[in-house]
Amino acid sequence: MDNFIFRNPTQIYFGKGMENKAGEAVSVYSKNILLHYGGGSIKKSGLYDRVIASLKSSGVEWTELAGVKPNPRLSLVREGIKICREKDIDFILAVGGGSVIDSAKAIAAGVPYEGDVWDFYEGKAQPEEVIGLGTVLTIPAAGSESSNGTVITKEEGQLKRPCGSELLYPDFSILNPELAMTLPPFQRACGVADMMAHLFERYFTNSYPVELTDRMIEAVLKTIIHNGPSVMMDGDTYDAWAEIMWSGTVAHNGSLDTGRLGDWGSHQMEHELSGIYDVAHGAGLAALFPHWMRYVMNQDIKRFVQLAVRVWNVDQNFKSDEETALAGIEALEQFWQSLGLATTLSGLDIPGDRLEEMAGKCAGETDNPQGQFVKLYKKDVLAILEMAL
Repeated sequence: MDNFIFRNPTQIYFGKGMENKAGEAVSVYSKNILLHYGGGSIKKSGLYDRVIASLKSSGVEWTELAGVKPNPRLSLVREGIKICREKDIDFILAVGGGSVIDSAKAIAAGVPYEGDVWDFYEGKAQPEEVIGLGTVLTIPAAGSESSNGTVITKEEGQLKRPCGSELLYPDFSILNPELAMTLPPFQRACGVADMMAHLFERYFTNSYPVELTDRMIEAVLKTIIHNGPSVMMDGDTYDAWAEIMWSGTVAHNGSLDTGRLGDWGSHQMEHELSGIYDVAHGAGLAALFPHWMRYVMNQDIKRFVQLAVRVWNVDQNFKSDEETALAGIEALEQFWQSLGLATTLSGLDIPGDRLEEMAGKCAGETDNPQGQFVKLYKKDVLAILEMAL
């Protein structure tokens, strides 16, 4: 197990009706906030009205900034920074899924920064100060509600890039599983794939031994696999959604990183995919991850065998580790397909004419490799993208 320092400062309000505590939670930090959200779904569901009533009852004033899209845009982040500066706003309440929360994090980091907020995403600077942030989660998927990361898309150049900082943990996050029960099936499936991908990124590591976190990751994966089909049905239940929502948070709150170094190469590849084609993050990961697995499995085939047997209940072929490992990968593909997700790029209607461009943006020929479990250079990324077609 590697040395580690662990801290997660985000306070979680979990359960039915917790969104009604939004005003109370916000008022501890500020009475003048930015209310940040996406489209009209929170108004149709009545969530917007409940949050507004809660803010009013706590004497909190707000300015609204709506319009966050999947793969949140830099232009809206810059607009949010301008609003916060002009109105002396020192706290943001993000109501939505990972895209809304990531956009809010970018605004929070950009308000006190004298330079361009995109500097953080190009690695030219690190946040040294941020304004406060709270969230009301509506889509279990990205884990941004208690993570230290954010991903933003710059329209010019079609660049999707991450930024991480210990300052970007939300001060609090409100998680009511009931809020996810109005999601359309595709968003539900993408959320399941997204949180599973977060677990796989951590599972495939060269750190050894890491038995405890291996077992913890496996447990969360099995919980998602068990409850995922239930939340795809019309008769979805609060209990199933509670398991899924908490799984998505635990998958990305840092506790499963302890003592190990994850990979994250597949996420970097997907950023290029959604940066150009604007696909949903979970959908892009589902189309790429099984092919990455096949490409790198000989790095530590015993780990792939372990996943197949412990998580997918594959009968181990003691004469062929490769057969067992491949059976586990096939089980993953079949599971994602059962949720209605494509496991190839062609299944997402993505052609093969820009693979070279994506590979070049993702990794260099001799420098800037992606991934930790296996270093991926441009030729490797291109090979995986070609496999995924």
